[in-house]
Amino acid sequence: MLVALLVPLGTAAYVYVVARQDDRGPSDAIVVLGAAQYWNRPSPVLEARLRHARELLDAGVARDIVTVGGKQPGDNTTEAQAGRRWLIEQGVPARRVSAVSTGADTLTSLTAVARLMAERGWTTATLVTDPLHEARSAAMGRALGMTVRTSPTQQGAGTAVTFDYLARETVGLLGFWVGQRPGVEQIVGAG
Repeated sequence: MLVALLVPLGTAAYVYVVARQDDRGPSDAIVVLGAAQYWNRPSPVLEARLRHARELLDAGVARDIVTVGGKQPGDNTTEAQAGRRWLIEQGVPARRVSAVSTGADTLTSLTAVARLMAERGWTTATLVTDPLHEARSAAMGRALGMTVRTSPTQQGAGTAVTFDYLARETVGLLGFWVGQRPGVEQIVGAG
């Protein structure tokens, strides 16, 4: 009974601690995880992530940015394409921004990013997402063979630490560790 209580509490504490870490060490690429877009315009959550990625690029964390995310039924573009377009409009050179439009969830998107990184000889990624989403995203990236740094958004939509969001990410991380990570590591090991 004690373990059943301590494991979720410990995981929640870990999610919270990772949400507060901002690792700006050098990386091969800054990876902006997807969020909603509306007719090729980033939602406030996605725009906050893109702004933070631009700050990291300007600070010299990496030379390249990768935007990720697919599209919902009825969308005219993907989250990745909307993010790439926004960054270029903000002055980031087009050759420095790649859009990976695969994936309707974090694991699928990061799997596609891992393939791109392997093709380009990249090993290190700085993940940009909401603070509470960083721990689960980083766990997935590591399972896919990436050396991961985390730099969560600091301001704007998606940065609020709420009980609901913390609980959802805690359950999501536990679910990944128990149910998905072994399969991901097996696929990566075989590849």
